[in-house]
Amino acid sequence: MITSIDPRTGHTVEEVGAPTSAADLDDLCVRAVGAAQELETLGRRGRARLLRAMAAALQDNRADLVAVADRETALGEQRLGGELTRTCYQLELFADVLDDGAYLEATIDHAGDTPMGPRPDLRRMLVPLGPVAVFGASNFPFAFSVPGGDTASALAAGSPVIAKVHGAHPATSVRCHEALVAGAVAAGVTPDVVNLVFGREAGVELVKHPAVAAVGFTGSLDVGRLLFDAASSRPSPIPFYGELGALNTLVVCPGAAQERGADIGAGLAASFTLGVGQFCTKPGVALLPAGPEGDALRRVLVEKVEAMAAGVMLSERTAQAYGSGTAALRDMAGVRVLAGGADGTGEGWTGTPLVLQADADAVTGALTEECFGPVLVTVDYTSPEHLLDLLPTFGPALTGTIHADAADADLSARLLRRLSSTVGRVVWNGFPTGVAVAWGMHHGGPYPATTSALHTSVGTTSIRRWLRPISLQNVPQELLPDELRDTPTDAAGLVRRVDGVLTPADR
Repeated sequence: MITSIDPRTGHTVEEVGAPTSAADLDDLCVRAVGAAQELETLGRRGRARLLRAMAAALQDNRADLVAVADRETALGEQRLGGELTRTCYQLELFADVLDDGAYLEATIDHAGDTPMGPRPDLRRMLVPLGPVAVFGASNFPFAFSVPGGDTASALAAGSPVIAKVHGAHPATSVRCHEALVAGAVAAGVTPDVVNLVFGREAGVELVKHPAVAAVGFTGSLDVGRLLFDAASSRPSPIPFYGELGALNTLVVCPGAAQERGADIGAGLAASFTLGVGQFCTKPGVALLPAGPEGDALRRVLVEKVEAMAAGVMLSERTAQAYGSGTAALRDMAGVRVLAGGADGTGEGWTGTPLVLQADADAVTGALTEECFGPVLVTVDYTSPEHLLDLLPTFGPALTGTIHADAADADLSARLLRRLSSTVGRVVWNGFPTGVAVAWGMHHGGPYPATTSALHTSVGTTSIRRWLRPISLQNVPQELLPDELRDTPTDAAGLVRRVDGVLTPADR
């Protein structure tokens, strides 16, 4: 059975369901194919109504959802309440994306003469791939799970979702699914637009199922790589959009350290311990200037961390991995402990905040890899050139952060160029643990941060993962999708490229 466990005590609270059998998985996939046809028939406006109805259903069940999620994750009702608000906003934002229609990249090239000779009538747009498998994350039971961004963007694209229930919050997953189904029913849409599978084996088979057209995954490198390889080795390989983790580098330039080192130190302490360090965007290494300014910043960082207590982690597996990971870091040559919070007490699964200092010439192996939890490694650099030489050691990541003032203009410009080539988002004079759901957000990065640096898992352009282009040549008007007709029925707000010129459809 799939059990729901309270991480504060380590005790099983309830049995949620049984692992999905091969026959049941096949049935779910067949139903998802049928749901894909219904989503296509709904069109953009119908899918927008579906997403808004799902957001309303989640809101209607807010108190129960937050309480169950807190019991399964120990993330706290305030944090989870904000996360649920974000999740509802994601659904509503993708409804706006559908109303806008620009995501379709609708293009019309009328037949005519060209310097290359006669051209046929060509019309191009993006269409849904088909059913999508979604693997949620342990640390975001709403925003990156059954009702999360992958689900919202896939449904907006017209792709039904089969979600793998995460073992760290199965009861939350079931309750969220029930709310999404209620929203679908309220919108007059089949509940099969979202379904669940339980169990690790069923998750692997889901990726292999011929009905599944793409996969969205957020989780560990080892599990993500296993599923990525399964998706790639199918007789007909499919896209696998995996977010696998990264050691996100934060750089403090000398001028910034001198002018506001104390504030940066305090902010850094809050950032790497946020949510007990269980954020994929957590800064994992801080590069500080050697000398008095860097030392002063580090003293504030140490003071803040030593005043902290251990926090409850998401699962036994997460806590064990954090314990073994930090033990390996402490045992490395050239590494010493600068600060540690108070150890946890009781029977639950806890992680103690930890700050380590590593010699620059000792940075190798585990020091260049993500350790999921509240640990930060600081490394001193002695000159701008030393810093720029150190930076590639830490590899690709989701984010790179620069703290710089006017006195750092030349160095910070060079840092921006370097980081921009290896991360998906550069943060300036801030901290990376907040990810805005917005049109301008990119949450991705080169491997191993993700398996496809071309796409984001947060923000409106994440819909592009579940779509493929099709070109229609000399197809009669009455058979064209509405968005590609010369005079579409629903032209409001739709912008198309017509004979090379961006043109509102209502003109």
